[in-house]
Amino acid sequence: MGITLFNNSYLGQALLVGLGGFLGSISRFLISGIIDKNIPWNTLPYGTLTVNAIGCFAIGILGGLIESRDILSPEQRIFLLIGLLGGFTTFSTFAYQTLALFNQSDLIRAGLNAILHVVICLIFVWIGHQIVRYL
Repeated sequence: MGITLFNNSYLGQALLVGLGGFLGSISRFLISGIIDKNIPWNTLPYGTLTVNAIGCFAIGILGGLIESRDILSPEQRIFLLIGLLGGFTTFSTFAYQTLALFNQSDLIRAGLNAILHVVICLIFVWIGHQIVRYL
């Protein structure tokens, strides 16, 4: 039995995740860099926050589409949700940056960064999901 490139094999799935992650990581790098370089009051990692919010919005929309309309194939789900959005969102970067603020004894900014990320990203997931419900 031969392995085709993007069938349900682990190799095919791994390639889809890898390709999506590659594209997501490049997008994250570009968008967060542009945001961080263009905000004059760069007191928090706003680029990371922006990318996480966009990623949460996108996963809310995609999750809503999957749940309500079942329009994405398993391969598309793997590529988009695990690969692209997994590479794009930066929750590990958020955690590291928050810890760095904490280690610098900047407890207010560390707390604010954590609260903003959690609240804004949950709101964006919900908004994305709601948009799909009403389309």
